[in-house]
Amino acid sequence: MNRKDKEVIGYLVFNRVKINNANSISSPLTYGFPAVTGFLGAVHAMSRKLSQHDTLNHISLDGVLIACHDCQPQTYRANSYNDYTFNQTRNPIKKDGKTASIIEEGKCNLDITLAIEVLAEDALDVEDNHISQLIEQSQQWIMQQRIAGGSVTHISRYQPVRFVTEEDSDKLKPMLLPAFVLMNAQQDLIYITNNLRATNPKATELDALLDVCSLHHVPETDNKNKTTWHTRSAKTGRGWLVPMPIGYQGISDLFEPGVMQNTRNPEYPSQYVEAIYSLGKWVFPHRINELHNAFWHYQYDFNNELYLVTQTN
Repeated sequence: MNRKDKEVIGYLVFNRVKINNANSISSPLTYGFPAVTGFLGAVHAMSRKLSQHDTLNHISLDGVLIACHDCQPQTYRANSYNDYTFNQTRNPIKKDGKTASIIEEGKCNLDITLAIEVLAEDALDVEDNHISQLIEQSQQWIMQQRIAGGSVTHISRYQPVRFVTEEDSDKLKPMLLPAFVLMNAQQDLIYITNNLRATNPKATELDALLDVCSLHHVPETDNKNKTTWHTRSAKTGRGWLVPMPIGYQGISDLFEPGVMQNTRNPEYPSQYVEAIYSLGKWVFPHRINELHNAFWHYQYDFNNELYLVTQTN
């Protein structure tokens, strides 16, 4: 059943979930916090389990709000002049004594709170005992499955999973504190791009993305011929901006099921894609006017071969 056939009846809130060794490399160009698709994929897996449940199969899960309390990339730097490097693990050798062909990834440890949209055809079809079962089952499932490639090691002992009705959605903000919510900052990227084009008409969105990651040291000379250096950044005054992947763009024809080799699931059509980048922003919950706009969803544009994660704003 499609989302348009259902309505949001409330939210599941997973309080202070600790994830060990999540994938810190979010795309070929960015690292730090995991990609949003890692969280949407975990919720989709949980929703599939609901569809197979005897009494909860009329309920599904959809959008995800991500609030981060702490993120610790597992990196090392010998001194302040060196670049950071990821702490890599030494994987066991094979029977023949050779090193296994495992591509080691960068890891991070997370402390997050997740709010997930709960959907049903009609709120009247969802009884109190259904909500109790949903809370109990989802608490088990989140401990059993991976999230962004990492293992869930702990969830808050105080009300680990709570259900908030749509009418009481204003109660969500206090539940997220103290944390920062990941928001889409595409408008900031457009603004920074336009500023660059004022001096360089050939500037692109990629130039703006690189400008956000840069610090510009600008010298200024006063009337006494004394030079003072000032540091300038494109994101000054615009909040906590971070480059992030927001989906994929198809770069090949769509292959029929089973044609492309080594795919994860040969039962579905496959396509070669490349990552699409934009800006994200970490925002304090009370600075978000409409918290409904903070939920990430899948969005597909098959005509333009776009597979995106977006927010309603």
